[in-house]
Amino acid sequence: MTADQLQQLISAGLSCEHLSVEGDGRHWYATIVSPEFEGKRAIARHQRVYATLGSKLQTDEVHALSMKTYTPAEWAAQSASGT
Repeated sequence: MTADQLQQLISAGLSCEHLSVEGDGRHWYATIVSPEFEGKRAIARHQRVYATLGSKLQTDEVHALSMKTYTPAEWAAQSASGT
C-alpha cells in the first residue's frame, strides 16, 4: 500500500475538501477535511474513515492509521491560527 493508494481509497468513499496522507507503508498518518464530519464526534468521524478502507484494515494492508479529522470550518479556523 502506498500513500497515493490509501489517499485514493479514502477519497473514493468520503467527500474530502483536503486530504493528506503520510507513512511508511504500514503506519499511516492522515489529515482529512470533510463536510461529512459536521455534527459528528471524533469517534464517529474515525469510524466513517475506517469504513472507506473496508477490509484493508482487517487484512493488515493498512496496519495502523492515525488521523486528524476536521470539518471545513474547523480546518479554516485551524489554518487561520497557523497551527
